[in-house]
Parts: sequence; structure tokens; C-alpha cells
Amino acid sequence: SRQADLTAGAFTTVPASDRMSSSVVGVEVYNKDFQDIGTIKDVAYSGTGIKAYIVGVGGFLGMGDHYVAVNPSAVHVTYDTSAKDWRATMNATADPPKAAPEFKYPG
Repeated sequence: SRQADLTAGAFTTVPASDRMSSSVVGVEVYNKDFQDIGTIKDVAYSGTGIKAYIVGVGGFLGMGDHYVAVNPSAVHVTYDTSAKDWRATMNATADPPKAAPEFKYPG
């Protein structure tokens, strides 16, 4: 039956420890000196996982941002259980991301 087809392996559970893209979109990225690098605006996926974090850099209060695609291995995203808040850090100064090639959405 169609109902059996839909339930046989179509659904799964998501452990609480798994990251959701909605949890990290909007998170500020800081460097080790607590300088603001930018804001995670989007997450790009490939068939094998996260391809890049799309980070808005160079703007002020969201105005004048341009986007850069950052390798996920360069951004350390963690959840601070005591503050109940997501954090993102990157080993960079504030300037190199601004000078990185600009990411533009297709179309």
C-alpha cells in the first residue's frame, strides 16, 4: 500500500546534538581576539554534507554586506549550553574575509 511505502524508511529521528541550519543562520562569527568577522547568512550543502558557510562581511548593521563562501573546516560552530546560545569562531583577522572573492547566488 502507499501508506506502507511512505513509512518504510522514509522517516528518521534527529538527535538533539545535530546542528540545524536554522540554528546557525544569523550567528555572528568572531576571531580569537573577539573581532566581528561577519554573520552566517546561509549554509551551502552538497551530497556529502556542508560545502560552505555563506558569511556576510564588510557591512554595518546588515547594510553593505557582501557574501563570501567559507570552508566549513575554517569555521568552528559550537553550542554554549550555559548561555543556551550558538557561537562561531574563525581563525582570521577582520580584513581577509572582506578581501575574499565575493559569493553571488546563482540566477
